[in-house]
Amino acid sequence: MERPKHFLYPGAIFANTEPYYITTILGSCVAVCLYDPVIKIGGMNHFMLPLWNGQGLASPRYGNIAIKKIIEKLEALGSSRSNIKAKIFGGAEIIATNINQFMIGERNIRIAKDILHEENIQILSSSLGGKLGRKIIFDTYTGEVRQKYVGEKK
Repeated sequence: MERPKHFLYPGAIFANTEPYYITTILGSCVAVCLYDPVIKIGGMNHFMLPLWNGQGLASPRYGNIAIKKIIEKLEALGSSRSNIKAKIFGGAEIIATNINQFMIGERNIRIAKDILHEENIQILSSSLGGKLGRKIIFDTYTGEVRQKYVGEKK
């Protein structure tokens, strides 16, 4: 039987107990793919900005919200926190700048690593930074992630 596919838009999270291929396209955004190898389920987020400033909705557009939400979602689906593993992708600097507050990709990478460390979730692998976007496909049953770079090489 063909596995269902889900395209993950920026600012969204997705997890399911059924096996899925989750696809997303990243520039300065970061995706955290979480996988539980014991019960073979996974989920992904796609966040755009590192920190929610406390105003408006606490949306998964922000890394500090999105990462905690995807962990909670996997636990709600039956995962034990101690079994969850992570793979992280994205954080490219698509627009060249020397102004620190505009270095969104770098700040997104830092928040992902910091929160996963705080939550005691091991990062198994990552593909981060650089100048090119990425298309990733995450297999929630095996934990495998395929990546293709997108955009112009400079």
